[in-house]
Amino acid sequence: MAEKGKVKLLTDDGRRLDGRALNELRAFRIEAGVLKNADGSAYIEWGRNKIIVAVYGPREVHPRHEALPDRMLLRCRYSMLPFSVVEERKSPSPTRREIEISKVIREALEPAIFLEEYPRTSVDVFIEVIEADGSTRVASITAAAVALADAGIPMRDLVAGVSIGKIEGKLAIDLNGLEDQHGEGDMPIAMMPRLREVTLLQADGRFTPEEIVQALEMAREAVMKLYEEQRRALKERYSKVSLEYE
Repeated sequence: MAEKGKVKLLTDDGRRLDGRALNELRAFRIEAGVLKNADGSAYIEWGRNKIIVAVYGPREVHPRHEALPDRMLLRCRYSMLPFSVVEERKSPSPTRREIEISKVIREALEPAIFLEEYPRTSVDVFIEVIEADGSTRVASITAAAVALADAGIPMRDLVAGVSIGKIEGKLAIDLNGLEDQHGEGDMPIAMMPRLREVTLLQADGRFTPEEIVQALEMAREAVMKLYEEQRRALKERYSKVSLEYE
């Protein structure tokens, strides 16, 4: 396997291998309410990523000793299906990376939820990555926020996320799998778009303070585009519900 930073990821005219400019997102689409058996659900296609999210709750906590007396217990499970990756069939057992990403997603979503309104209850968020091509944690966060809103969970704002990476010394938005694997850095960022509050910022690789400021600005612009798609998906969902009851 080639080392990070050793694979040429930009063409001679400065474009990425999939034809995008450095500040260009892949195409994305979100649907809300895609599962009848869940309290809330969402599906996102973002580039070649395909991810489905189901939300259950608020409901009684099992096991009961995990119940919190002053707030809701939010539980997230991020899982990649065995056929979701190109390289080799992934083990169906939870990996250490999936457990870590589940925790990161929960921590990115919690600031947006009025957890204190439902003490001693739980909300479970199940995220299944059907097909993966880089930046799945931020795509999952973006879809999970829509699924939580679809379930009627009271929220301060939606949460949307995007990755900022470094390719051949330049910042690039929305890394695909190849760029994630061979780029020089990866910085997943999630925000509450309307409140303009950051709920996730991680960094793998070296970024200067100036690059971090620039990355946050790039992420803020991208998150607003994702936020519009989240709102469109939810509006479409509730217009269909209204028609069903007319």
